[in-house]
Amino acid sequence: MMRKTKTVEEIKRKFKNQWVLAEVVEEDEFGQPTEVELIAHSKSRDEIYGALKETKRKYTCQFYTGEIPKKGYAVAFDEI
Repeated sequence: MMRKTKTVEEIKRKFKNQWVLAEVVEEDEFGQPTEVELIAHSKSRDEIYGALKETKRKYTCQFYTGEIPKKGYAVAFDEI
């Protein structure tokens, strides 16, 4: 069975402003993930941490697909 992998850029476009947990399939020369297999996505960071605890996959990454605030700005996350 062939895995369904996506580039990190595809994941960022599809799941905008969400937290992502993915298994790393391929990296660039700097060790940054370029191709991944999606494990979970959510607007809640806690849900991603919960999924991380449950996964048996060995090499994963977690990232936020929204914009990172510019220097001098602070961000607070709250579940609604």
